[in-house]
Formats: sequence, structure tokens, C-alpha cells
Amino acid sequence: MNTKTIPVGQDILSPAKQAAADLRADFTRRGIFIVNIVSSPGAGKTSLLEATARHWGGQHKMSVLVGDLATDRDAQRLSPLAPTVQLTTGGACHLEMPLIKKGLEQLGPIETEFLFIENIGNLVCPASHDLGEHLRVVVLSTTEGDDKPGKYPKMFRTSQVLVITKTDLLPYVPFSVDSAVADAQLIQPDIQSIAVCARSGEGIAEWCEMLEAARDRMVASRDDHAAVH
Repeated sequence: MNTKTIPVGQDILSPAKQAAADLRADFTRRGIFIVNIVSSPGAGKTSLLEATARHWGGQHKMSVLVGDLATDRDAQRLSPLAPTVQLTTGGACHLEMPLIKKGLEQLGPIETEFLFIENIGNLVCPASHDLGEHLRVVVLSTTEGDDKPGKYPKMFRTSQVLVITKTDLLPYVPFSVDSAVADAQLIQPDIQSIAVCARSGEGIAEWCEMLEAARDRMVASRDDHAAVH
């Protein structure tokens, strides 16, 4: 039997990309800065968000959508510190826009400056999905090895910030911060790096200042655009 392939030339992710762009534009107008935090399992995303909320202490409003395959344990940890909704995929290895929209509906009217999306622990699948974020942050813990940027290049290529966590363990693990950062910069030369320890608070102020500056730039760009039009 003869077969014929007909190229359709259509991106199957186009509707999702448009939904992400629309969400980003809407939240930009409202002054809400969206941060998509990605990592492998156990890298310390939830601990980083706990430390962030404690450092700000109400100075800046934040809300969280936290993704997991199962359980609401991370939401239980974060909800005393900030409005939080658990997104449970039931097995899917990444978050997608329909689940983000459901989470936003559960959050209700958002009066916040920062919306954090804690993605599923996975260094592969989430790299391909825009969730409307203004900033993608990849978290790498010292317990994982400093070779991860080279082994999972797409995740680091699509991220703007690298946060190295669990620095209190550096004396006990074979991990070089300099090597990890250099490896990441080979893939993404403009990636910004910050080393933190959520337990001691080391680097958390620098992390929070970076977020504040990024949001300020977003707001300034929005206002400049509005003034022109």
C-alpha cells in the first residue's frame, strides 16, 4: 500500500504557548511577577520558597501554585506562609496551562506581587512548557552533582537564573559551585547564579533582591509601554 506524508506545518503546542503569553500579558498589566521554579526531585524548591516568605515577612505579597504527582504535603508546608494551592497531576511529569488555570481559579482574586509556580521535580519535561512565567529559575542542590547542567542542557538553556541550594553540605559532598556555574554558562551564557542555604539563610537576601529587581524591571517596562501608547 502506498503511503503519503502531508506536512501540516503547525506547532501542536501553539494553543498552549498562546495561553501562556496571554497569562503573562495579563499578569504584567496587574503588576504580578510570575516565577516558574524547576528542578529535580528533592533539590529544595519548597524550602527555598519557605525561606523567601520568611525573609520578606509580609514586605512583599506572594502566592504559590505547587505541583506534585501526589499528596498535598508541600502545600501544607507553604500555606501558613502564603496563599497556596496544590496542583496534583496524578502521574504527569510536568505542569501545563490547563492545570495552572485551575489553580488560579482556586486561589481566587489575587492581590499579590509575586506568583511562584513550583513545578514537578523533573529536569526534562518541564523545560518544554511555558507556564506564562516572567522568570524561569532552575534549582540545583549540592547533593546532585555539579555535572547536571551538561547532562540536562535544555532545562538550563531555557532558564534565566540558577540557584544552587544546600550549600551547608559543601564540606561533605563532591560538588564545585564554580564548576556547576561554568557548566551552566557554557549552555546559557547569560544565566545568573546564586548560592543559598535555606536552613541558615545564606544567600536568601541576595535571592530576594534579585526577584525584587526583576519585578521592578517588568513594572517599569510595562509603564514605559503604556506611556508610548
